[in-house]
Amino acid sequence: MQWTKQSEQIVYVNRWFSVNLADVELPDGRHLDHFLIRLRPVAVATVVNEANEVLLLWRHRFITDSWGWELPAGVVEDGEDIAVAAARELEEETGWRPGPLRHLMSVEPSNGLTDARHHIYWADEGMYIGHPVDDFESDRREWVSLKLVPDMVARGEVPAANMAAALLLLHHLRLGQDALP
Repeated sequence: MQWTKQSEQIVYVNRWFSVNLADVELPDGRHLDHFLIRLRPVAVATVVNEANEVLLLWRHRFITDSWGWELPAGVVEDGEDIAVAAARELEEETGWRPGPLRHLMSVEPSNGLTDARHHIYWADEGMYIGHPVDDFESDRREWVSLKLVPDMVARGEVPAANMAAALLLLHHLRLGQDALP
């Protein structure tokens, strides 16, 4: 059963996103107004070191008034390569410059409301270049053992679905069968 967009108009716009109103036709012919948010792509990156520790941010999200572990992330600027944006965000938010990045996954975290696509990358090496420029983005930055990830996700310490999916996939890729009880 497919919904069909008949028209769409911008209600609000700024440099990061737009809020639009769409006239959507349902399969039975009825119409409904549906608000949606159009966003720039989001680039996400982290480093996993030789000890199988992942570089994470501990941060507060005022919208949900919650604390949790996240990977460094931000919007891709016009004309910017997504992997370059991921490396930039990692460096700005952690002070670590990643080695060669590998694409881990791309996800649509809330595709019933927004067209946002989050592109997640990781490197297995990095170099500390100094205190993060955007240190206001998080309370602290820590290397966390991938072995702890499933329990952290289960306890709700990684509340963002995209971050939980990425960390669980990294856990699987790096630890695989070794992580099973």
